[in-house]
Amino acid sequence: MKEFEFVVTDPVGIHARPAGNLVKEIKKYTDSKISLTNEAGKTVDGLRLMAVMGLGVKQGQTVKFTVEGGDEDAVVESLSAWLKENL
Repeated sequence: MKEFEFVVTDPVGIHARPAGNLVKEIKKYTDSKISLTNEAGKTVDGLRLMAVMGLGVKQGQTVKFTVEGGDEDAVVESLSAWLKENL
């Protein structure tokens, strides 16, 4: 299991469109289970769009990503890069 944190820089946080794009990106990593945890400690499955939106993450808040699976290192590296470019 690997974990990393990301501070959201998108001015509107993780609302509908960014959440949809994030879930679409997470779906690419078929060998790993990815979950997100907000600052309040609520954890959701990264494949569930409504759950990701329900975290209510705003600009400047930190999200913890937990990756479990066979390709953890590659997923963490790739997903981290994607997050920096898109959120």
